[in-house]
Amino acid sequence: MGRAAIFLMGTPRRLLTPVSMLCLLALHSTLASAQTPQFERVTSLAAATTGHIEGSVMDEAGKPLDGAVISALGSTTAFAVSDRLGQFTLRQLPPGAYMLRAHLQGFHAPRSTMVNVRPATRSASTFTLRREGAAGAPHVAEASVGATALDAPADSAAAKGGRDESEFAWRLRHLKRGVLRETETRAGIPQVPDDDWFITDSFQFLGRAFGNSARAATALFSDLSLGGQVNLLTTGAFDNPLQLLQLERTSSVAFFSLGAPVGSHGDWTVRAAMNQNDLSSWMLAGSYVVTAPAPHRYQVGMSYSLQRYEGGNAAAILAVADGARNVGSVFAYDEWEVSRYLSLSYGANYAHYDYLPEGQSLFSPRLTATLSPTRKLRVRFSAARDVSAPGAEEFLPPTSAAYLPPQRTFSAISPAGLRTQALQHYEVGVDRVFSGASIGVRAFEQRINDQTVTVFGLRQNDSAAETLGHYFVGATGDADVRGVGVTFTHALFDNVRGSIDYSLANANWRAHTTPVEYAVLTRWIPSAVRSNERIHDITTSLQTEVPLTATRVVVLYKLNTGFASGRRSDGPGFDARFDLQVNQALPFMNFRASQWEMLVGVRSLFHESLANASFYDELLVVRPPKRIVGGLTVKF
Repeated sequence: MGRAAIFLMGTPRRLLTPVSMLCLLALHSTLASAQTPQFERVTSLAAATTGHIEGSVMDEAGKPLDGAVISALGSTTAFAVSDRLGQFTLRQLPPGAYMLRAHLQGFHAPRSTMVNVRPATRSASTFTLRREGAAGAPHVAEASVGATALDAPADSAAAKGGRDESEFAWRLRHLKRGVLRETETRAGIPQVPDDDWFITDSFQFLGRAFGNSARAATALFSDLSLGGQVNLLTTGAFDNPLQLLQLERTSSVAFFSLGAPVGSHGDWTVRAAMNQNDLSSWMLAGSYVVTAPAPHRYQVGMSYSLQRYEGGNAAAILAVADGARNVGSVFAYDEWEVSRYLSLSYGANYAHYDYLPEGQSLFSPRLTATLSPTRKLRVRFSAARDVSAPGAEEFLPPTSAAYLPPQRTFSAISPAGLRTQALQHYEVGVDRVFSGASIGVRAFEQRINDQTVTVFGLRQNDSAAETLGHYFVGATGDADVRGVGVTFTHALFDNVRGSIDYSLANANWRAHTTPVEYAVLTRWIPSAVRSNERIHDITTSLQTEVPLTATRVVVLYKLNTGFASGRRSDGPGFDARFDLQVNQALPFMNFRASQWEMLVGVRSLFHESLANASFYDELLVVRPPKRIVGGLTVKF
């Protein structure tokens, strides 16, 4: 054997091929006449070039599970079944990466695991399955996207089957058209005890689907319940698909969120977003939410936004005369559980806008009383006063997951300048919950002063239209709106849920704007100048989960007969707006407790929230461009 090795080492390369062929022929002849011990050597050779995966399957109590099916998907597909000790082995797998999954009837499927198989080695993998209906078990949507159960103190309301008191769940209960209580939000999907799943309208449904809390994570460090989220996004605007290829219309955005519990009493969260371009801006927001069981559950917070423009748009340069715009706000809300049948929600928001005349500060209070005669019947009375500045949509923190800093500049459409919009809103609503569905009826009245008009792509005379990144704002007058609405919500399938909301409103315009602004609007945007009218609105929302591919899709579509038209010859008419978001989980990129997702969103809706706006806010947005957001999301 030693001589053969010496011979091969001294053999020229051009002789290696013939020598190899002779060796293979000799090996074939030897195998043909070999006995059983010689076959064992071939088996040993195969074991040296493949690997194995072994592990165990247990329940949440640490007991082994018998009969669980484990599948491995990679360069080949293999299956194994756990024995009575919960052990399993996947043998003779070609080297490479494999995605492992475990399934057992009566148990929630856990997150998929990536295992790297190496030659002649044994890789280990352990699964923990939680029984269906067990406390702390993840929901179907969590398993599909690789989420884990929300960490909560043992004595918290959520652990006892009560409602979730996270920041996002708190905001949902305070939206103006909601009578929601005792809900639990996980992975952006509302779950209701005893399989009662309902929402009050499609506006709130959109907020639930888009607004995943950054605290839906485990721990950044093993001994510290610190979780967060990082988004690396690209956003832009377009009017037609060809403009998607124009890179100068896009900008990059970085988002960071960090939060942690404060003992067993509450949670704090800090969020920040920024971008750098000819329009440089950043936004910082922080909040504290009480989560411990108590008669009073309050939330306090603040936000600060800055926008600086260094581009060449003449209208934007004149509008941002000081080189920057600054907006700061503080808020405080409380939910008081008066009794089993009555609760009160009250609070206010205070904001300061430096670009308003004399740096006006705006105060917006609200009050809600909710009666719950039975668990499935709720009646709500609400009153609110909301004072908003033109362009506030750019500066105030959104409630959705697409957390972006100020992205666009704006200026007054006439020499009259910028004026605030004041809204008084009153509403009575009744919700009846059924198994897996709900129906809600509401009546509302709004009194609007100086209703805001938002105009994109303004084209004056024969000049070119303004860029999509800059828009004009004005005020069209005062109106009184009264209407009724009906909402039906249903879980269509296990992974498909949706709602449809219909409202009918009558508007009575009491007065028009100033003569100067009225003349500008009637000349360039005549459809924004309204008279008494009746308006029909249908808003549908749909959310679906695809567990096999860990994909989540959320769609909102709004049809209305009163949208303002961008053409001078046309008056208000029928039109549509949409909002689409797709989240694709990337389980093969999960490290430790992190969760990776790809995000793509396209929308023609201008306002981030339809529930906290006047009836005309979205209707008086003229020529809104389509906005696209895409990028990578990491939750830890």
